[in-house]
Amino acid sequence: MSQKDKLSIEQQESLLKILEMRFENNMHRHENIEWAKVLAKLEVSREKLWSLDEMERTEGEPDVVGFDEKTNEYIFYDCSAESPKGRRSICYDHEALEKRKENKPKDSAVNMALEMGIQILNEVEYRNLQKLGKFDTKTSSWILTPANIRKLGGAIFSDFRYDTVFVYHNGADSYYAARGFRGSLRV
Repeated sequence: MSQKDKLSIEQQESLLKILEMRFENNMHRHENIEWAKVLAKLEVSREKLWSLDEMERTEGEPDVVGFDEKTNEYIFYDCSAESPKGRRSICYDHEALEKRKENKPKDSAVNMALEMGIQILNEVEYRNLQKLGKFDTKTSSWILTPANIRKLGGAIFSDFRYDTVFVYHNGADSYYAARGFRGSLRV
């Protein structure tokens, strides 16, 4: 882990307070999960705090959305009402970014997720998120694109309109001010 991937003790404590408050204010997202157990996991996985802080810094508002009994991991998703502001106006992946000759976006969803140490939500995860509230009612989010679609130059994204989760396609090199991506992290 490099120096840039570490948080000071003060930064860690500040982030933990934010996460605890969000956890307590949104119990419907994680029924039957206790904050003390999540905190205990975070305290022995301090390297994951940097990724959670990146999710928070880019306005993703990470929160616990489940527990995987098979892997003994808590699952965090970006739970901001709209696609995280600090991750918008980006194309899908590095290949798409390189393909653009003019008006290149600043980055790609796949690259940003990799740098943050998180995973882009796939379609199932995105649909599960939508069961916890209404997200992306004004924005959209890139979601993990199957290889066969990506191979043909496309990428998929989702949003929530008309009380329905929609999955759409676009060229992977496209980008819009209202499209970002949502991530997940396992701790």
